[in-house]
This record gives sequence, C-alpha cells and structure tokens, in this order.
Amino acid sequence: MIEPGARLAGRYRLEELVSETNGATLWKATDETLARSVGVWTFAEGFPHTTEVVRAARAASRIADARVTQVFDADDSGPTAYVVEEWITGQSMAELLTRGPMDPERAAGLVAEAAEALAAANAAGIFHLCLEPSKVTWSPGGAVKVTGIGVDAALRGITSERPDIADAQGIGDLLYAALTAHWPRGERTGLPAAPATGERPYEPGQLRPGIPDRLNDIICRSAFQEPGRGGPLTTSQAVADALADVPRMVPMPVTSAESAAPPPETGTSRQSGGMRVPEQHSTPPPRRSRPTRGTRRAARKPPRGASKALLGAAAFAVFAAVVSGAWVLGNVMRGNDNPEAGGDEPAQQQPAGVDEQALEDLTPASATGFDPAAGGDGDEHSENAGLAIDGDPSTAWSTEGYKDPLLHLKEGVGLLIDMGETVTVREIDLALTDAGPAEFEIMIGDEKNRDSMTTVHIEGGASGDVPVKVDEPTKGRYVAVWFTDLPSVEGKYRGTIHEVELRGNT
Repeated sequence: MIEPGARLAGRYRLEELVSETNGATLWKATDETLARSVGVWTFAEGFPHTTEVVRAARAASRIADARVTQVFDADDSGPTAYVVEEWITGQSMAELLTRGPMDPERAAGLVAEAAEALAAANAAGIFHLCLEPSKVTWSPGGAVKVTGIGVDAALRGITSERPDIADAQGIGDLLYAALTAHWPRGERTGLPAAPATGERPYEPGQLRPGIPDRLNDIICRSAFQEPGRGGPLTTSQAVADALADVPRMVPMPVTSAESAAPPPETGTSRQSGGMRVPEQHSTPPPRRSRPTRGTRRAARKPPRGASKALLGAAAFAVFAAVVSGAWVLGNVMRGNDNPEAGGDEPAQQQPAGVDEQALEDLTPASATGFDPAAGGDGDEHSENAGLAIDGDPSTAWSTEGYKDPLLHLKEGVGLLIDMGETVTVREIDLALTDAGPAEFEIMIGDEKNRDSMTTVHIEGGASGDVPVKVDEPTKGRYVAVWFTDLPSVEGKYRGTIHEVELRGNT
C-alpha cells in the first residue's frame, strides 16, 4: 500500500492524499527534480482501467492549449503505475456557484473559454465525457483551466458512441449551471437538480428571469440538442463558435494572502450577486452559530459601499462641527459686544441632520404565514410563524415544500409580521437557511394585502444572515418577507426564516 512520503520514479514525493475513487488515488506531490507541486495518480492492485488511464494521459499531453491541464509523465511499465499532471490551484465553478448564479456575461465568457479548450482537445481525438462545474477552475492568475480531459472518462470506464455530442452537451450543461445554479441532469454535482416537466428540465429563462434569449437558445441547442432555433450544436467547436463574440470577463480567484485572512465574524452577510468571491467550499458550509438579539447588529460588517459612506459621513461630521463651532463663537462674540445681550449665553441650535433619532429594537406582536396570491390558500404554516420572531435562532418557520421554485406556480409566498401598531422601519436583520440561495422582497404597509403595501427592498441569491437597510424609512403596521424564488432543500423548494429582527422608531 502506498503511503505519504513514498517516492515514484526517484523524483515524485507523495505528500497528501487528495481523493480516492474505486482504486484510483490522487495525491498532491512534489517533483523534487524541478521543485514544483504536481498531482499524481496512483492505482490499487487490480484496478481495471490503469492501462486506459495511462494511455489517455499520454494522449492529453499532446493537446496544444494552455487551458487544458498539462500531463508531465505517465508510466505503467514498473511495479507502480502513475500519472503526473499539473497541480491546479484556484477556484472551481462549483465553488463559485455555492453563492448563487453568475452574471450572464461572465457566465458566457467563462464557458466560452472552456468550450474552446474542449474544441482543441476534441480536434486531437480526445474527449472529456464527464464535464461538471468542478472541472472548470480559475488559477490565481485568472486563467481558465479545464481538468480531467481524457483521464476522467478513462478512470470511470466511460465511453460514448458520439463523444463529440456528449462534450457539446456537457458544455451546455456548464452554461446552464452557471446561469441558474442548478444542474440539468440530477444532483450528482452538488448543485440542486433543475425542475423538470417530465424528463425535460426547465429552460434557463424559466428558472431565472433576465437571461438573454441568445444564451437560453445556445443551451437548448447544446445541452438539450433541440433541432429548432437554428439546429442542434453537436460539437464543442460549434458551441465555441456560438459563444465566440461574448465578453471574456474572468473573475479573479482569491489570492493566497486573502485566503489566509481570518474568517468573517459571525452574523456578517453574504455579498449577494457580487463577483468579489471570498474563500469558498465545494459543499455548503455548516450553519453558523448566530448571535442573540441585540448582538448581531454589533457583529455585522458594513454592507458593500459602506467604506465610502463612512468616509462621507466623517467628512460631513467634520464640516458640521466647524460650522457649529463658528456659529457658537460668533454668537458669543456678538453677545459680549452688545450690552443689551446681558451675560446669558444665546441658545444653541444644532445644524440640521447632525443629531439623528436613535434606532430602537421593534418588538413584533405576532406573525403569520402569507399566501394571498391567486393559487394560494391564504395560509403558509402559520402555526409555526411565531418561531421566526421568538428571539431564538435555533428555531425556524418554513414555507410549504414545492415542486417548483415558485416561478410557475404563484407570484410568491412569505411571512407577515404584525407590529401591533404603526412603526417606522429602518433596518431588518434576516437569518435565513444556508441550504441555498433565495430571492425575496420586503414590503411594508398598514393593511394585510400586497396591493396596499410598499416594496422597500429586493434581494437576490440570499442565504444565511442578511442585513437589510431601508433606504427610505417607511411607516406601517405590517412587514412582509415575500419569497419570489425558493432554494432546493431535500428535493423540495422551501424558504426558511430562523429569525427576523427589526429596528426603527415607534
């Protein structure tokens, strides 16, 4: 049995076991001759595909495209067969998609790079056959790398009568995942399975509004091989040609310095929809312990753009102090010069906007499920709604479980909070589930119906702790958290709220 510290071919020192699949083991190793990190595959005795893997690796080494993982060595003539390849660092598409779907232009540009790499490999007679988000990685320098070409299929013993079509479909699947954060062929990638009508997954545009029709059509022609809309795209080159003119906007992965930074404090919010990607995990992290009522606000980091806002506020405060000081000094001097003024100090007036009314915690009177839309039954697990306002983040209220993320069933469902009286709401802290991204709106009004309520905030791709700042303080007795897109949880689409905290003024 091979152990860490073993050397192969007198130069490759095995250091860390990375993964093991049915007798094939991937190690992080050091090439002591060239003093560089490499990935090394070794194979257990009796592994049935050793010869095929070594042959596929040698073939992949001849692909002349820098986006394809380089193969440095492959040998099965000695007592221990091995394959040595480039050690890839950076972030995979799978890691990036744990934060929700990507911007359409970025998604198209990144998948276009992968399509061109696959086209170069296919032209040499080498196919992937196992494309999924974990196989596309961005290096610290921002370059795209496609891993597993040829080798992954050989490791698993996968073949295809039409490998060209299989790779074209795989590229379409990648674009589908990048745009929707769903996988169109089940859940084996770690992404939630795309909802389907029969055996056909929903089109991306049905899952996420705003996806350009052109990208929706390219996916239908490649992933689903639809004959309409210009005919199916049956090769990687055809998909690459269809995406040839999209912008190449590659996100920069986290640098080593950034990834070594301490983790964010408990209660900080996610960066919704942004491309500034912190260190991520290939699977969603476990639920963080949440601070109790009154402490989450102190632990929360400022939202995006807060640094500029703080600088502006500081500058305004300095300006206000100067103006105030000058005003007071002027009045004092006028009082000393005017005998009729006497010795009394003049009343000071605070400049407008300097003293802002302090926010206070607002205590809800009650909460109910909210399902007033056509097709709704008027209730949504109201018996558990109080768990979202009980001050205990270990309890939660959830919507019903749906077979659809809501886009084709109803406009939305949610939680309706009764404050007991009209209040002014300025800030809301939501503790959502970490199971997956959701979209929601915050509505405020004095009546229990959506038509009379004002939407004060819209959030997309939300999970975990989400702080909401109401730009225009709004008065109302009722506050609704209205889900318009639900995350997939254990095969059903369901929204969950662990806690709602509100601040403002009565």
